[in-house]
Amino acid sequence: MRSMHHWLMLTAAGMLAGAAFADPAPVLRARTPIHIPDVPGFVTLKCDLHIHTVFSDGGVWPSIRAEEAWREGLDAIALTDHLEYQPHAADVATNHNRSFEIAKPAGDELDIIVIRGSEITRGMPPGHINAIFLTNSEALSTTNWHDAIQEAHAQGAFIFWNHPGWDAQQPDGVARWYPEHTELLEAGMLHGVEVVNERSYYPESHAWCAEKHLAMLSNSDIHNPIHLDYDVREGDARPMTLVFARERSADAIKEALFARRTAVLSGDRLIGAEEYLRPIVSASIEVVHGTLNVHGRDRAQAQLTNRSDIPFTLVRRGDVDGFSLPKTLTIPAGKTVLLSVQAKRETPAGRHDLLIPFEVSNALIAPDTRLHLDLPLTVTSAP
Repeated sequence: MRSMHHWLMLTAAGMLAGAAFADPAPVLRARTPIHIPDVPGFVTLKCDLHIHTVFSDGGVWPSIRAEEAWREGLDAIALTDHLEYQPHAADVATNHNRSFEIAKPAGDELDIIVIRGSEITRGMPPGHINAIFLTNSEALSTTNWHDAIQEAHAQGAFIFWNHPGWDAQQPDGVARWYPEHTELLEAGMLHGVEVVNERSYYPESHAWCAEKHLAMLSNSDIHNPIHLDYDVREGDARPMTLVFARERSADAIKEALFARRTAVLSGDRLIGAEEYLRPIVSASIEVVHGTLNVHGRDRAQAQLTNRSDIPFTLVRRGDVDGFSLPKTLTIPAGKTVLLSVQAKRETPAGRHDLLIPFEVSNALIAPDTRLHLDLPLTVTSAP
């Protein structure tokens, strides 16, 4: 018996040792979708339109950029390597079209829209300018910045100003508009501006978008592998431009950008014109069980569901006659929370159709203006 027991123990140990040295399971390549409601008449596309690779000063091969975007749930990216800054020139040929040519087949395989672009990298003014939907980036490699932008315009490119408050060019971090930008705008050669770059928000450029009829952009300007700058496993996502397109295609994205149908998503903050933010927020937040019965001073609970991947924080704008409600309520992404309602002592018995006046603290329709949202409740109070 001892020998049999000994043999079984050795066999089990051998099996465990063999399992320890077995080939590991393959790494799962998985996409995490981003749920943001569509705007009526359009599809909401998640885009990052300012990205670098080893073909300028980035640290990533172009095809990997398509894979990163696919995993994060994006729809489209633009590769915008610097024209003037090529620190890897000793190792990678200076070919301003090459990063797009490498990334495009990888994007096609993964159903990621890859857009050809370049960054015109000059001092302020005019600063750094992106041109996307180019046909030939090499033609922009000129000495004079104005000639480069003129060439991009001749190719039908969408042209936007990058990080206008970047502290390397504006040490105080304040974005400033220069005569050169007025010249470009009046010539039809400036179509948008970054309201967010990386984790920086520029309220000045946010205001310019409404004043000067520019599209709002929000981009990562990523140079490192994405997971080095954003903790993507923990839900820390790059900023992105929301594009409200007629369909999911490169041509539709281009049309929407020129029509200024964009908004900004940066962290938990949603930024854009009210005509786009209101339908997104209204479709995201749903009142569930919004018909309540309240007895005396007891509390009743309505339920609010967030059907998007953007958490929303609601702050009550004022009192509601006859009822007590919480001042602040956060609805995490994809969750349902309770909204407590209590009748006041003087509240008359009967049915009360209420509109609860909130503002959405993380939805900005102007630099200092938050979206207002009134939520309906029907409360029947009894003594």
